[in-house]
Amino acid sequence: MAEHSPLNGIGLRLLAAFLVTAMSAMVAVATREVGLGQIVFWRSAVALIPICAYMALCREFPSAIATRRPGLHLTRSLFGALSMALSFVSLAYLPVANAQALGYLAPVLTLPLAALVLGERIGPGVWVAAALGFGGVLAMLGSALEAPGQGALIGVAAGLGYAVTMAFVRVHIKSMTASERPSTIAFWFAAVSALAGLATWPFGWEMPSAQMLGWLIGAGLTGGLAHVAATEAVARAPVGVLAPFDFTGLVWALMFDAVLFGVMPDGLGMLGVAAITGAAVMVTLATWRPGAGSARRAK
Repeated sequence: MAEHSPLNGIGLRLLAAFLVTAMSAMVAVATREVGLGQIVFWRSAVALIPICAYMALCREFPSAIATRRPGLHLTRSLFGALSMALSFVSLAYLPVANAQALGYLAPVLTLPLAALVLGERIGPGVWVAAALGFGGVLAMLGSALEAPGQGALIGVAAGLGYAVTMAFVRVHIKSMTASERPSTIAFWFAAVSALAGLATWPFGWEMPSAQMLGWLIGAGLTGGLAHVAATEAVARAPVGVLAPFDFTGLVWALMFDAVLFGVMPDGLGMLGVAAITGAAVMVTLATWRPGAGSARRAK
């Protein structure tokens, strides 16, 4: 049983932000040599290793694999696989920092979507944040238009598609948690995504080099471990306390861009990154309530 400790929870959330960004950087490297479906397969199949190990540690394996709502898991997983694929396309054409900033639009879009689908009430600050976020997208589009022929426009479009689909996924997951355990949702998402990636094998897979295989396995392990770290963080500290630390991933993203690829976003691109990140911070502050989101304890 996890001990309630906000400081430990923050440390785990920081670790999760690093792991997610490291996974994105590894995927960005892999897109230079390996096809999209192959990357989705390795990212998802290898992630099952830490996810199942964590379930066993929590004494939820294999019981947590069972579900009475297979249809919900299938819908969530297919949308999630599509969202993952779009994020990988974005990483293939954009610096990691730009692609990650576009991902920050997901929580910005989730709240207005929840208001429309679930009937939740949101304040005017969230709508302002949404407008700021879309302003950031326009800045990124302007940056992409200044670099024709390099696929940046495709990257921005895919990143925007990722944010929209991920917003639907988050709302879907929120409705599922009333009856399903987080570990069950994570397991079936990874399993279905791996099968979706494997389905692209007849269309031609490249035999990865030993070094590329290391990147693919690393992406799967860091993605799975990020889920474990994020879950344990929520078990130790309120969600409202943890959420702002997600944005530290942008610092790691800029570092990976510089070290692995020797690139940095241009001025207009950085303006878009700042606007989208600011919008995500505004949503976090607007939805945080003192004492809300008390930590759940892992069994």
